Amino acid sequence: MKILDLKLTRIGNSRGVRLPVALIKRYGFSGPITVEAREDGLLLKPKKQSKLSWEETYKQMAKSQEDWSDWEAADDGMIEAWDGPSEAEFVEQQQQASRRASGKKKPAG
Repeated sequence: MKILDLKLTRIGNSRGVRLPVALIKRYGFSGPITVEAREDGLLLKPKKQSKLSWEETYKQMAKSQEDWSDWEAADDGMIEAWDGPSEAEFVEQQQQASRRASGKKKPAG
């Protein structure tokens, strides 16, 4: 473990330390930091993300082994069929609009 000597500096009405960029990158500091007071000093950690991503949410739900069948869509006539463009048609429409805006013609092929 490497020991660094850092200066306590004035930051507004407070005091703080400036961390070298190498430490910030190594430990993943990019936002809020959690400080834990310990007997032998302070422990700095990146604050854990409190909101799960969609993938993490899915994994948590799958692990819970709960019955999610109540959340499935019921075919009771209340659901309308989608009559909009398919994904491929939508992408093509977006590309055409982009080409029109930039004055380019559709590539041959």
